[in-house]
Amino acid sequence: SLPNYFSAGVRDREGYFQRLQEAASADQTEQPFISWGYHHYFHGSLTRQDLDEISSSRPMIIIHRSFHEFILNTAAMEVLDIREENFDKNFKIIGKGVLEEIKKSNKPVIFISGHFDNFELMALSLEKYGINLSAIYRPLNNIYLNRIMENIRKKFICKNQIKKGIQNLKPLIRLFKNGYSVALMIDQRVSEGIKVNFFNKEAYTTTIPAQFVKKFNSQIVPIFIERTNENKFEMIVEKPFTFNDEDTIEKITLVLNQWLETKILKKPSQWIWSHNRWK
Repeated sequence: SLPNYFSAGVRDREGYFQRLQEAASADQTEQPFISWGYHHYFHGSLTRQDLDEISSSRPMIIIHRSFHEFILNTAAMEVLDIREENFDKNFKIIGKGVLEEIKKSNKPVIFISGHFDNFELMALSLEKYGINLSAIYRPLNNIYLNRIMENIRKKFICKNQIKKGIQNLKPLIRLFKNGYSVALMIDQRVSEGIKVNFFNKEAYTTTIPAQFVKKFNSQIVPIFIERTNENKFEMIVEKPFTFNDEDTIEKITLVLNQWLETKILKKPSQWIWSHNRWK
């Protein structure tokens, strides 16, 4: 509702798509067509191909009601110079040989990392590289924002999102047995973990990687993500850790914490952490 205009909202995909077509055709200029208010809960899915059907020459930009997503047609992407090769220029994977060996072996592994810089790139890049993957995540405290974030993660980062917590181990193990590797951050405090030394002070730490080593003899592959420039990143995939049958869950977990410490000390500014890790 505007001071001199009222437009009734639409609550289904067909009605929304028709309204977009009408609005775009009513304005015959070549200026970019920008619309805000789309929401997938009401209006269903909306893709670049859908917008190309409305106009293949005029730039169209649809802004999600939450401002978390922008849907562009091909013309808009060309005007803004959004190309897949530009993303590749800004992101580099070091250690692709390790990933190739994992793909050849057809054996799932445990990928570990911490909240280093743009940490969501780990799961996103691994899945894009062709690794069958499930990712463990901590739900946001705000249930409304978490619902949005879960959808974003499943759609753009990793399809198989597993909430952290012992109650969700069954689906995680089921996926692992079906050939899906696991990606998780080991710097989060977990109440069901064990107290292990971290920067000379005991901290509750996840034992999931260690448990998978003991139960499935799985490899643990550490990953470090670094911002090398304003919008350039490197993901370093290191060689897997090697453990033997005598290594305990406590020892394995300590070794992983020690790896985490070395990465944080190397580039402290890259570690994103604002909580009390040792409470």
